[in-house]
Amino acid sequence: MVPLLARLPRRGPDGGRTTGPLPTTALALAGAAAASVVGLGVLWLAVGVVDTLDPTGGQGAGGSLVLAGLLWLLAQGAGITVASGPIVLAPLLLTLGIAWCLSAAGRVVVRLGDLTGPRETAAAVGVLAAAHVVLTAVLALLLDGPGAEVGLLRALLGSALLAVAAAGWGAARESGAVDTALDQLPGQTRPLLRGVLAGVLTALALCLAVVAIAVAADADGYAAVSGGIGGAGAGALGLLGLCVLLLPNAAAAVLGLAAGPGFAVGSGTVVSVHGVTLGAVPALPLLAALPDTQAVPLLAFASQAVPVLAGLVAGRTLARRLLPGDGGAVVAGLAGVLAGVLTGVACGLLVWTAGGSLGDGALADVGAPPIATGVAIAAQAGIAAAVAAAFSRWRLAS
Repeated sequence: MVPLLARLPRRGPDGGRTTGPLPTTALALAGAAAASVVGLGVLWLAVGVVDTLDPTGGQGAGGSLVLAGLLWLLAQGAGITVASGPIVLAPLLLTLGIAWCLSAAGRVVVRLGDLTGPRETAAAVGVLAAAHVVLTAVLALLLDGPGAEVGLLRALLGSALLAVAAAGWGAARESGAVDTALDQLPGQTRPLLRGVLAGVLTALALCLAVVAIAVAADADGYAAVSGGIGGAGAGALGLLGLCVLLLPNAAAAVLGLAAGPGFAVGSGTVVSVHGVTLGAVPALPLLAALPDTQAVPLLAFASQAVPVLAGLVAGRTLARRLLPGDGGAVVAGLAGVLAGVLTGVACGLLVWTAGGSLGDGALADVGAPPIATGVAIAAQAGIAAAVAAAFSRWRLAS
């Protein structure tokens, strides 16, 4: 879509056709507006479809828009205070969707504006991010009310951070700034980053598999919670959609379990290989994956292999990407240690963004401890990645 838009002919001052760049500021403002309108529109449509299945009549188009807007704000780190207390838990799948929209907007602005220099690219990203923050602030002010008080400061900070990171990444990729920066770094940098990415994706995929197995093992519990909410097909479909949005959060919690510290769903429920404590949890079908007894499930012990497997994949990917002149097995092993450590750091950041709170009191802390999880994964993945990288490099050289 971006290359197609870039090739569209435009009218010049004399009435002829030209392919000159469009005004950067206008493009950035339009990109921010398009990202918000399209993203919110799709989310509103999804919520509206679920609402139409409610046999009681549902909450109408206005209610669906309000719910979509609140989810949009939560996904960007905003806090919403309801009767049960503050809810600060970003549905990370929706956060990734917003980031993709902003990244695409950044790429379109660079392509249509024909931006090549770092200063003009940075200026365009700044305008796009500022416009996105303003739109988020307007939405937060419109939705703020007695039943759902929106934390404006968190909404502004979260949307600004997300917009700068996502739009900046898209613009830097499109302008070639990322490739230019990587070309100035040592030759092992690209293989190192690819190894880290492979390690993180492997860890997340394995954690999602653990979640799927745990939910499938208690399918009756999932069905009971889903059916007990009410709303017939609307309730079941809505809960399923919410569970899908929270799947990355569940995977991040399993990262804590795999690393050793475990995770908590409030102060009453803690799951780790050292023990299980069960308490009252929200009526969310995804939580059917929690153990039914105080005994540590076998799946929890099996998940302990996740950091090592992620490190092995990171090290092997790193070694296979190294060029012939980038060093031998020793260099690959040292780079593998760094790849494993960075994998742990990335996992720790993911755990930090996936946690939050679902109210006051017993549900004020949800998720895994980010620092302990990151350190544990870094140690295990670092050793595994070093061995895998050194061995793979030696095999390729022999």
